[in-house]
Amino acid sequence: MGDSQGHGDSGELGESQGLPAAAVFDALGAEYEQAFASSAAHRESLERLLADLAPGSRVLDVGSGTGRPTARALADAGHRVLGVDVSPVMTALATRQVPGAEFRCADIRDLPLAENEFDAVCVYFSLLQLSRGEQGELLERLARTLRPGGLLAVATVPVDVADVEAVFMGQAVRVSSFGAGEFTALTERAGISVEWTHSALFTPDHPAGAPEPHLFLHGRRN
Repeated sequence: MGDSQGHGDSGELGESQGLPAAAVFDALGAEYEQAFASSAAHRESLERLLADLAPGSRVLDVGSGTGRPTARALADAGHRVLGVDVSPVMTALATRQVPGAEFRCADIRDLPLAENEFDAVCVYFSLLQLSRGEQGELLERLARTLRPGGLLAVATVPVDVADVEAVFMGQAVRVSSFGAGEFTALTERAGISVEWTHSALFTPDHPAGAPEPHLFLHGRRN
């Protein structure tokens, strides 16, 4: 799954059956970064986002995990990055690895965010351990934090499941998601005009890694 909110650069998730998301991603630590480092589709998404951003943009990275690759790529390009992750271990790693960005250990659902605050929001695999209803609510809230015309880059594992127990890199988790068409429609209902989609199959570099579908969407706030 990919950063940390759900599986993105790490974990902004809700509670899993076995452990809270923070504990899941605390346990995975740097293993998570290594497992997903070779994702060509994630790199392509980042390159597309970087090409569309104005210099010195303010970017929110939801589920920032270890800070790599997302926050690192954005900060290295001169953008002002705020990373939010529920895992203390991941947040500490990110702070060390990407000193050019700001990181907060918090649940994004509880973090005060102003409207029109960001030029871009990244949500790489950070929704998967939220319920379906929470995913829709969070996307709507994140869309409002974008300035008009601001960019959203979001990725998920496009499978039609609700509150299903699963094992991710050896950790027990509870997962919800949507099929590709339904997730695209959910993003559009949040107030985003989807401009680009990309589907890929990726196998994490981990002994417990198994092939999983990935869906990347890029769009702009209406």
